[in-house]
Amino acid sequence: MITLSKYAKIIILVIVGLLSNQMVKAQYDAMFTQYMFNEMFINPAYAGSKEALSVTALHRQQWVSFPGRPVTTTFSMHGPLCQNKMGLGLSLLNEKIGVLNRNLLYGSYAYRIKTGKTGRLSFGLMAGAHMQSSNYSDLKNITNTADIQLNQNVPTVILPNFGSGVYYYNDKFYCGLSIPRMIDDNVAFASDGSVVKSLNFNVSKFHYYLTVGGVIDLADGLLMKPQLLVKAVQNAPIEFDPNINFLLKEKLWLGASYRSYSDISAIVGYQFNPQFLTSLSYDYSLTKIQKYSSGSFEVALSYIFGYKAKKIATPRYF
Repeated sequence: MITLSKYAKIIILVIVGLLSNQMVKAQYDAMFTQYMFNEMFINPAYAGSKEALSVTALHRQQWVSFPGRPVTTTFSMHGPLCQNKMGLGLSLLNEKIGVLNRNLLYGSYAYRIKTGKTGRLSFGLMAGAHMQSSNYSDLKNITNTADIQLNQNVPTVILPNFGSGVYYYNDKFYCGLSIPRMIDDNVAFASDGSVVKSLNFNVSKFHYYLTVGGVIDLADGLLMKPQLLVKAVQNAPIEFDPNINFLLKEKLWLGASYRSYSDISAIVGYQFNPQFLTSLSYDYSLTKIQKYSSGSFEVALSYIFGYKAKKIATPRYF
């Protein structure tokens, strides 16, 4: 009898094998439930919008108990320059899926202009590189030891990429539009292990990200923070990620989220002070994979350095 674990290993091996030995499409984006705390990976125009040096770390365990599941860790930092007219940021990502290991490194630049009393309109650019490899030596219990492709690791490949975005915000509202990755980067591996790279600027492959949200005062000590992320690419269904969070007594965050065709999520966070936030989310999959996993978890930590509450009448919380 073939167990679920063996099925999972077979599926993952086939997917990774197709990616590594035929054609690697490196232009795909990591999935986050708490994107509202990790917008540097979505939009470079967000850099410096906190008006102080801000750092965020996030770790995601997807489809817990499923063999070869995606495990993603990110770190970002950004801050303002020139009296908040500009912003700089740095983003790092590591993701492991089966035997595939990839790393992303991006630098971001944003230029802002004032619009009205509290509004800011920001334009951003990001540039960096993708690094990925497949470590077949990590595979265990291989039945076909004569398969040459399973007896050698795929060499590390480094590919450049860049993105752009625009972001508007004021004290209560924000919206942004971005294309985080603008190069369609392909890699083909020949039977002798050599690498053939292909970099294409293909508008039809652009992934567009639209974010919109804000903060609404419902009552004394109760804030509501609705948000929406829309992802679109040509020849694919539009994806919607709406979520809503409530902040109680400026301390406790409680929220829920929905990812179209995929998951429903619960989010809880604690705002230790205006500088320090920690949050946890749990995703329950609406697909058949939930039968074979324990859902997905994320934990995020965010800290703002040099925050001066007395200079900010109403924290934006985004």
